[in-house]
Amino acid sequence: MERGRLLFAGGCDFVAGVVPGGAFPPQELPEVAFAGRSNVGKSSLINALTGRKALARVSNTPGRTQQLNFFRLSRASGGDGADGLFLVDLPGYGYAKAAKRDIARWTGLTRDYLRGRVGLRRVCLLIDSRHGLKDGDRGIMDLLDESAVVYQVVLTKADKLKAGQLEAVRAATAKALARRVAAHPRQVVTSAEKGTGIAELRAELAELTLA
Repeated sequence: MERGRLLFAGGCDFVAGVVPGGAFPPQELPEVAFAGRSNVGKSSLINALTGRKALARVSNTPGRTQQLNFFRLSRASGGDGADGLFLVDLPGYGYAKAAKRDIARWTGLTRDYLRGRVGLRRVCLLIDSRHGLKDGDRGIMDLLDESAVVYQVVLTKADKLKAGQLEAVRAATAKALARRVAAHPRQVVTSAEKGTGIAELRAELAELTLA
């Protein structure tokens, strides 16, 4: 927990927004990417992790993130491990109000990133706990399995469910993950609004800087 606190207590700056055809930033640090359906709460979670209100743009319009956004997280003094971490906000999928051609370009950009980024340590796959796994999520899981990229399910908006409902979603998700070759076995349950699971997820990600 302390390692995670120190990692996310440091500076966090926007580095680059990469569009199809653009160049990715140099791989100077370990990287963690965040993927999920549009409106899953991805930007809200990134803001909660970094303790900032508007680092990642929060929008009521699904599919607003149309590029790969790179943020550099610099470790506060006193911590061990690497000097920091790159956080990568991937385009949302599922509800983007754009031409099919544009969506195909964004999808291709994401595939290029996932398959060619040696420093990528993990993908946090965000799943709205109110809805559980959907076909789009399974498609991304297929891609990550094929690319041999480790991914960890992060259930979002947990405050919207009763305890019994949340446990049922966790159990169903765990059953689906058990058949996946690249899936991390442990889920993290979060609520960006209430702060649930934020410290735990910070700790999980800080461990990746030690590898």
